[in-house]
Amino acid sequence: MLHTSITMSGIYIHIPFCKKACHYCNFHFSTQIEHINDFVDALLKEMSLQQNYLHQPVQTIYFGGGTPSLLNEAQLHKILKAIDANFVSSPNIEITLEANPDDINIEKTKMWSSQGINRLSIGIQSFQQEALNWMNRAHNTNQSHQSIENAIKAGINNLSIDLIYGTPHLTNEALINDIEILNTYQIPHVSCYALTVEEKTALHTLIKNKKIQDVDANKQALHFEIIVDQLEKNGFEHYEISNFAKPGHQSKHNSNYWKGVPYLGLGPSAHSYNVHSRQWNIANNILYIQNINKGIIPFEIENLETVTSYNEYMMISLRLSAGVELEEIKNRFGDAYLSHTLKVKEQFNHNGQLLNTQLGFTISKNARFLADGIASDFFITP
Repeated sequence: MLHTSITMSGIYIHIPFCKKACHYCNFHFSTQIEHINDFVDALLKEMSLQQNYLHQPVQTIYFGGGTPSLLNEAQLHKILKAIDANFVSSPNIEITLEANPDDINIEKTKMWSSQGINRLSIGIQSFQQEALNWMNRAHNTNQSHQSIENAIKAGINNLSIDLIYGTPHLTNEALINDIEILNTYQIPHVSCYALTVEEKTALHTLIKNKKIQDVDANKQALHFEIIVDQLEKNGFEHYEISNFAKPGHQSKHNSNYWKGVPYLGLGPSAHSYNVHSRQWNIANNILYIQNINKGIIPFEIENLETVTSYNEYMMISLRLSAGVELEEIKNRFGDAYLSHTLKVKEQFNHNGQLLNTQLGFTISKNARFLADGIASDFFITP
């Protein structure tokens, strides 16, 4: 995670609006999109209030949500102009915008490119209409294909595609077909997420009331194996549990998260991290706007104790192909934490779930789907 010299930082901007609610989503958003202009005005004020949070040049900007592709040209221009006014940016900055297929057309992709967006993360989720219907997505399969073609035509070739696996209607054959479609388009980055049933979502309620079929953990594990095998066969590096990239196309923004690089989160529910503490904004659009307009940033903060930072380091590192670095543990946390790590590692030496590396150890291929559970065995209770 954290290295001795930090020379960069990132900015995450949460756009908390969507056209409709996907059944599985538990991110903060509102479907009352008529308030976007008020939100953008508040966002610009928050930047001014937070202009001293980062002490390094901004290397990455990430528009997440919600649905950032709902922003029009004037709104996006205002936000990017305010970033330039309040922060120092690196010359080769990566600017990613999450987009839904139904928002993508030639005019919009050309506009994004002209505004400096050089990476798109498109929420395809599936090329199977039945799966899209089950998830209550706003787009159809034809729009999935058209969105990719429009982005490429507009000159945005640095594309990342999101896929969701483990839905009841997704067969093994359909999943393989989805991956082959990405290969046909020569997509350089893919993020694959197992469908999780989060409480307080429509999906949770529908399953609880037996209105729709529940997810199958064994099927998800099999889907994960298929994804890894197919993407690695197509030349992708499995550099993080959910992320795959062709050489040179890893997400700089997310990779910096995982390395412990400081970042500023702007907008409702956005998180910030500066090595010593983590803070998160209120997840309420109206209260966020009201407070910002009074010159108050409505956030909670957690000062990070050594044990918390160690647990986070183990969780993140065991999700990465690079794995855990023993010297890093010794330098950051001390000999007692190194001794604890080696002691827990001994318990895995005979089951093949961990593999030694030049600098430490990592998760073996056949245990990647279990990474979070394995990492939790290393946790120390605060």
